[in-house]
Amino acid sequence: MAKDMTLLWGSGSPPCWRVMIALEEKNLQGYNQKLLDFSKGEHKSPEVMAMNPRGQLPAFKHKDLVLNESYGACMYLENQFKSQGTKLIPDCPAEQAMMYQRMFEFLTFGQKMGDVIYYTYKVPEGERHDCAVKRNKEALTTEIKLWEGYLQKESGPFMAGKTFSLADVTVYPGIAYLFHFGLCEERYPKLAAYYNSLKVRPSIKTSWPPTWLESQGQDTLKDV
Repeated sequence: MAKDMTLLWGSGSPPCWRVMIALEEKNLQGYNQKLLDFSKGEHKSPEVMAMNPRGQLPAFKHKDLVLNESYGACMYLENQFKSQGTKLIPDCPAEQAMMYQRMFEFLTFGQKMGDVIYYTYKVPEGERHDCAVKRNKEALTTEIKLWEGYLQKESGPFMAGKTFSLADVTVYPGIAYLFHFGLCEERYPKLAAYYNSLKVRPSIKTSWPPTWLESQGQDTLKDV
């Protein structure tokens, strides 16, 4: 069934990882996949551009259907293969509402994370300012504390309650990204507990970014 699926992906990319976790959870192993190297510009190759004219990863295709937005691909896989693998959208209205809230709220989190991690990449050297770096880090710290508080209030071990859901599929790679870039586990114990508890989940362990296994993380966020 998965042989008619193709995924072009990059190691360490949360959007790519989301799709891979969803595929694992839905028991869709055996799909066609190709690992591309961002540092070599392979995400701008003709093969990628043919599927995703933005030149971004992931580039995902099921039969003749192309879904390059990771949230869309994950939701599509759950809806097309509802009876297969893990049920990723809970029936409980309260958990379902929380799932969607956390999923889409995390887009704001991701933006603030990117403002810090990719500041020197995005902003030309002559336009960089220490006050902007400080402001971005403060905004990210506020956001992280908000999510630390969410996990303190949750009644279950997962992002939207007692069951693993699309909220975890979409949010976990971003949380892992924070810790890979040096976020202090002692400072954010609830997020750290969430991060470490899901490390051993088969879908996450199997799809763990290979480049993260080969090298240590960075310390960009050590003072956030």
